[in-house]
Amino acid sequence: MIDIHSHILWGVDDGPDSVEGSWRIVMDALQEGITKIIATPHAYNPHYDVSAEVTKAKVAELSNLLTKEGVPLTVHTGHEVRLHENLLDNLKSGKLLTLADTKYVLLELPSQTVPLYTANVVEQLVAEGYVPIIAHPERNKAIAEKPERLQRLIRRGALAQITAGSVSGHFGKGVQNLSLRLIEANCIHTYGSDVHNSETRPLLFDKGLQVLEKKRHTEIIEVLLENNERLIQDRQLIHLEMDEVRRRQWWQVGMKI
Repeated sequence: MIDIHSHILWGVDDGPDSVEGSWRIVMDALQEGITKIIATPHAYNPHYDVSAEVTKAKVAELSNLLTKEGVPLTVHTGHEVRLHENLLDNLKSGKLLTLADTKYVLLELPSQTVPLYTANVVEQLVAEGYVPIIAHPERNKAIAEKPERLQRLIRRGALAQITAGSVSGHFGKGVQNLSLRLIEANCIHTYGSDVHNSETRPLLFDKGLQVLEKKRHTEIIEVLLENNERLIQDRQLIHLEMDEVRRRQWWQVGMKI
């Protein structure tokens, strides 16, 4: 299996502080059946801005360590890019990294809003041959209040990535409920862990899949994992026709997102 969103690199953002912390994530990934993982440190985030050069150097260092120890895990370069107006120019200049050197760009929105210029950025990226993937939309307050905001971006050419911890309930019942509603409405195209450490922000990759399996969403699991494979191969992802995102039931109203 492939994890397309991780903060596995040590000492660069809010991921692990030490190489030992990164190694624990590696061991967890192997235990969960992950064979390839994309390192996506924050870029242009208000708190962290990890350069392309630092990301490449850290991935090379970790890859050398894995090879030396005979660990069957491949680490690819990437960024979790915070939305900003010069995003396209920074991609073209090489300041930002796509996912595993493909056309796919992991795009982080502010946690509370979907800025008005988001659609313009998405359209600019698509026009230049990139495919923006909205990271963890289920944890965005504006999308939680009105899922149509995500659907509008998808109609303009964006895709969306759900987080394993959200599906498994790690971020609470409200986020889990929204995650399932977005998945069932075919608004989600890829699946990632967004792992930060082995303690408070673990992989939970398999646990999220188990929740989907219990919900009898076997076909959705297959599509998400297939799309992760296609992404890393720089191929077109499977798109299912979107449905209306079902409303929360009365007993779910007020759940914390």
